[in-house]
Amino acid sequence: MVSTSLMVDTSSHPRAQLHRCVERSAYRQLTALEESLKVKLLERHTSGCTLTSAGETLVAAAERAESEFLKVGASIGGASEAITGTVRVGAPDGLGNYFLADRLGTLAARHPGLVIQLVPLPRTFSLSRREADIAITLDRPKQGRLILSKLTDYTLSVYAAESYLSRVGLIRNQSDLAGQLFVTHVEDFVYSNALDYASTLGRLMSRRYECGSVVAQMEAVRSGHGVGILHDYAARRYPELKRLLPGVQFVRSYWLTSHPDTHETRRVQEVHRFIAASVKGARASFESN
Repeated sequence: MVSTSLMVDTSSHPRAQLHRCVERSAYRQLTALEESLKVKLLERHTSGCTLTSAGETLVAAAERAESEFLKVGASIGGASEAITGTVRVGAPDGLGNYFLADRLGTLAARHPGLVIQLVPLPRTFSLSRREADIAITLDRPKQGRLILSKLTDYTLSVYAAESYLSRVGLIRNQSDLAGQLFVTHVEDFVYSNALDYASTLGRLMSRRYECGSVVAQMEAVRSGHGVGILHDYAARRYPELKRLLPGVQFVRSYWLTSHPDTHETRRVQEVHRFIAASVKGARASFESN
């Protein structure tokens, strides 16, 4: 889940402030706050700090206060013509790097007062913890207070570069994959069940080159190092990539989520609508040929 703030970005979020204070060893402010409240807010350990039950209660109250502030700010700011402020978008690295980076740049250029923070990383984002204002997920969220809509289905297929095929020969069927170098993900970094497609072909190729991001996998395959399962909408950018095994294809989905506390702000609504419209307008590119 994901969400930043209306007049308050993630740097001012109470939980983020507490953790940042700890990380920077700013114990004096925390100690002063604890003395003022006459209660212990943090448990200090050699490996770091954790919130006590009193600390959790304080943070929860601060989050409720922030939510009310955001709602009031949204209603007050609605009369303004200009769209200003910061919107953070958390996205899977495939969609973020090969689709949103270009599109959201257009939106940022259109609104001089709007700052868009695109965070395209192979991870999940928590809206409730204010890690982002808008999050795109690979799995449909099953819990939490969220504004949720399906963005699109997309396909992945098996690819290799022309330079690789010129060295190893044509790959016409799955049996030809034996002995090939499989460019795939690092299992420890898998954060969604939607990423399980690699296991299908992994049984056929014992040699592996594992990369921690979609971009790294794409570049390794493009450079002619091996065979990989790539996003079709991204692979179409590169004519040197050749789709193999037409009968092997994987279908997955993207889900667009935002948090009720910030969804009604003009800047979040504008970015949310823009993402949905951009994907809808390019729907054909997310499906295989």
